Amino acid sequence: MEKSYSASYAAAGVDITAGYRAVELMKKHVARTKNEGCLDDVGGFGGCFSLPVAGMEEPVLVSGTDGCGTKVKLAILMDKHDTIGVDAVAMCVNDIICVGAKPLFFLDYIACGKNIPEKIAAIVGGVAEGCVQSGAALIGGETAEHPGMMPVEDYDLAGFAVGIVDKKKIIDNTRMKAGDVVIALPSTGIHSNGFSLCRRVFDIDNNNPELYVAREELGGKTIAETLLTPTRIYVKPVLALLEQVDVKGISHITGGGFYENIPRSIPDGLGAKISRSAVKVLPIFDLIAKVGNIPERDMFNTYNMGVGMSIVVPADQVEKAMDILKANGEDCYVIGEIIASEDKIIIE
Repeated sequence: MEKSYSASYAAAGVDITAGYRAVELMKKHVARTKNEGCLDDVGGFGGCFSLPVAGMEEPVLVSGTDGCGTKVKLAILMDKHDTIGVDAVAMCVNDIICVGAKPLFFLDYIACGKNIPEKIAAIVGGVAEGCVQSGAALIGGETAEHPGMMPVEDYDLAGFAVGIVDKKKIIDNTRMKAGDVVIALPSTGIHSNGFSLCRRVFDIDNNNPELYVAREELGGKTIAETLLTPTRIYVKPVLALLEQVDVKGISHITGGGFYENIPRSIPDGLGAKISRSAVKVLPIFDLIAKVGNIPERDMFNTYNMGVGMSIVVPADQVEKAMDILKANGEDCYVIGEIIASEDKIIIE
């Protein structure tokens, strides 16, 4: 690579040598994520992975792709880039675990106005941390400079995860029935959804000074710090649960909140009856509703409200399920039950 340099390309705004340096800086992060399926190093034209199919009758690959939305805008304003990668991983692996799939590997894509190697390495460092938390290997990615299309300081981040599950163990909600119980796994905050509304409520695009004032109701943190808190990754606790409990449905609470996501795991003829008083709403959501004058119905239809994931289990396995989840670091609690209903979700 030492002979690779194009003065003409650099004059057009793309420094290919910065790309090489970024790759060198990120290699230490990538190394943290290696697992038994990895076959080669970063820097080739494709990431290779050996599928762990031993003991599976019909292995099925499950994929998911997503980004961090406009949460990236806040990371740019704060000039803090080492956690946004966790969000990119979380949004993908939290989705594929909903069907029971164990994440195998992850690839990222970063588009930027200018490739600043240290910044790119910080972003990838966050991606690597998300991969470590979920047990996925970071086997490749892409960084693309877009001069003239994006401001120099801007970037966007997206990712792609692949997992595996034995076909007979896919969670498809067909066994769900009235009387089953809905367990909540707490979120760390906003996660990576609803930031367009947050930006309007808190005037983020104009870098509102109030973003950086410590607030008592947020535990002494600023609004900016609270909003940038990385999305919680639920993979390992859920995998532990799946080994011992008859899980009938899982919902990752993302954009669209309760009203859009919980119904996705419920079959026709049944509904989730959620107890509003049981939901442990985090202070940041109360602040958003207050400052933005947002109706509660809209809040529950936009944000996770403190519940990042919901899990449906049989009533007679609730205690066992909660013991397993708590042993794996989840402060879980019951928020409702499955009932016979034409409405997929009822919050009251």
